[in-house]
Amino acid sequence: MQRSLGVVLPAYDPDVEQLAAYVDSLASLDPATIRIELDDPSGTVRDEVSALPATVSVSDHRRGKGAAITAGFEALGTDDYCFLDADGSTDVESVGRVVEALRSGGADLAVGSRRHPEATVSNTQSRLRGTLGDGFAWLGRRLLSVPLFDYQCGAKAIDAESWALVRGDLYEPGFGWDVNLIAAAGQHNLRVVEVPVSWADRPGSTVGPISTTAALGAALLRAQRRTMLGSTGKRPLLDRLADGK
Repeated sequence: MQRSLGVVLPAYDPDVEQLAAYVDSLASLDPATIRIELDDPSGTVRDEVSALPATVSVSDHRRGKGAAITAGFEALGTDDYCFLDADGSTDVESVGRVVEALRSGGADLAVGSRRHPEATVSNTQSRLRGTLGDGFAWLGRRLLSVPLFDYQCGAKAIDAESWALVRGDLYEPGFGWDVNLIAAAGQHNLRVVEVPVSWADRPGSTVGPISTTAALGAALLRAQRRTMLGSTGKRPLLDRLADGK
């Protein structure tokens, strides 16, 4: 029997036309659920996104990417979970390969990769963003037990059983969630497989390259400390979500 797939799209100030086109294209993967976690939308955006053929969950405040994905995964009842950036930067064919890495039995966590030697990248990032991203990936390979080319690509998939193992070890509400997830997978000895993707940078990002890289570096150090010492003093995301934060 085919395993069921749930897709979560965290969205803050999305380009609704772009998001709508991506949701339509994801239908080719035959997901049981496409769930949009929409943070702090204007009334117009809320109405437009709510009209899309997806389940839409709206937060009246900005929770952050990691908190939104965690909330979305917790709401799924499928065999496999996948999250994707709402701008559609990872093409659907690549998403299919990421999901297949789970279903073939080779991975517990499949990580899409823009920096893999076999990846295809078009409309590349600015030189500054690219250099900062390369530096972060270099540091991640030296600090974490899971060496990857790319920790932050917005296309990852995990099966429900593995999610049950790592969900309580997630603390980062923002962009540091990805590296937190990968570090937690390493702690639980899960099989992490990197999948090269076709990826295109989308203009109009709400991500500041310098501030975000600094925040990612801090999250990386917390992940290493958590691996070594078991705590960083942060509350688990599950507790924060239970409090409505």
